[in-house]
Amino acid sequence: MGIDLPVVWAVIIAFGLMMYVIMDGFDLGIGILFPFVRDRSDRDVMVNTVAPVWDGNETWLVLGGAALLAAFPLAYSVILTALYLPLALMLLGLIWRGVAFEFRFKADEHHKPFWDMAFTGGSYVATFFQGVSLGAFLNGFAIENGAYAGGALDWITPFSLFTGLGLLVSYALLGSTWLIIKTEGALQRRMVALARPATITLLVVIGIVSLWTPLEHPAIAERWFTLPNILFFAPVPILVLVTTWGILTTLKQEAQSAPFLLALFLLFLGYSGLGISLWPNIIPPDISIREAAAPPQSMGFTLVGALFIIPVILAYTAWSYYVFRGKVKAGEGYH
Repeated sequence: MGIDLPVVWAVIIAFGLMMYVIMDGFDLGIGILFPFVRDRSDRDVMVNTVAPVWDGNETWLVLGGAALLAAFPLAYSVILTALYLPLALMLLGLIWRGVAFEFRFKADEHHKPFWDMAFTGGSYVATFFQGVSLGAFLNGFAIENGAYAGGALDWITPFSLFTGLGLLVSYALLGSTWLIIKTEGALQRRMVALARPATITLLVVIGIVSLWTPLEHPAIAERWFTLPNILFFAPVPILVLVTTWGILTTLKQEAQSAPFLLALFLLFLGYSGLGISLWPNIIPPDISIREAAAPPQSMGFTLVGALFIIPVILAYTAWSYYVFRGKVKAGEGYH
């Protein structure tokens, strides 16, 4: 029996995008939390917790985009055409944030507030338009003769704007729980205080999206709420509630790593819900991974490279986080 290349590549792309959400989510979350922390030295500590590793986190985003082009060129052309503007704005936010990240350490006291605002603004813009792109993707695309047939602004809908705001909350939770691991004292207590409302708000966001999506898309409603599927998928919302309770409980117990790990699991549950809703379609509402797949020869050739490079990325990522493990204190870190 041969390898099912479309399924293998779909798993690789899903893995790459999930790794990006994990690795860059708490990174962007630090910028999102900047307005809630006024002390300059605390802000420096927040940035120093990711300074040695932040610029490697976008590797997964590049991997996901390159894999989509290699394995599903039809999906690449349709999705990037339909979401050209929000994805361009997301990249501009990431670039501006990266510039601010470096410049704020070199700036004098007079210019530091500007670069702090730039770092915050870039984080908000990048995260918001990631969420908007996700919402637009869920809504689906108009396609005629294998090409995008919609308008340049079709991605602007109430649902996509809501998912943009929802992702801000998600990354804020990841950022706050990451900082609980990496900081101590007053700053850590501040992060615990911010993580509690972020957790509850995220639960509300997940609930609204979980109701809004099937109400607007009958095919997704049928996927979730008909027998026997409802029995198979019922653990997902139950686990969301249990995980949320676990985050709130571990925050109260002043745990260090558990809130962050549970927050990651909560986002994974949301990601799995997205996969359940859309599978096996890669271009919503009705183009499957097999219809959008590249020729088998191309998929097989590029798979060799992917199977080589992904373990390398995982290895150097794990090593960098291991080397820079532990608490970060004021006056230590990036220079």
